[in-house]
Amino acid sequence: MNTTVGKYLFFVFCFIFWLFLALFTSQLIVDNVTSGHQYSNLVFGIHYLKNSGAAFSLLENAREFLIILSVVAVTLLCVYANNRIKTIHYISLSFISLLCSGIMANCHERIIFGYVRDYIQLKFINFPVFNVADIFITIGVIALIAIMLFYKGR
Repeated sequence: MNTTVGKYLFFVFCFIFWLFLALFTSQLIVDNVTSGHQYSNLVFGIHYLKNSGAAFSLLENAREFLIILSVVAVTLLCVYANNRIKTIHYISLSFISLLCSGIMANCHERIIFGYVRDYIQLKFINFPVFNVADIFITIGVIALIAIMLFYKGR
């Protein structure tokens, strides 16, 4: 199989896997919380919130703008990966797919529900409630920045 085709397939498989994992986890946790199951320990707890904004509830009630911004961001990331498909490393592709899937999972919830379902609350610091897609976005951004800073030109 052509390496380029393999990279495209790898990217699509990773994207679908991470997207499914984010959406499945959200549905599973929200179903359990709304049916009365609660979980909490010293590190984190489950606290269900409907977030109609973006990170830290910024841009509250700007649903359409956030949907458009999400689609544009994912499109630009995919164009970037496509333009560099021959030289981009599989690790970079995996983090781009993780970032794209996190963005699209939140976008999907905004389209379907009108808000993003947040449910993970850190107990040891005062931090906003977040979800698995937010974790994917954070890891993807940090990893891609690290790759750009430390492996540029290699």
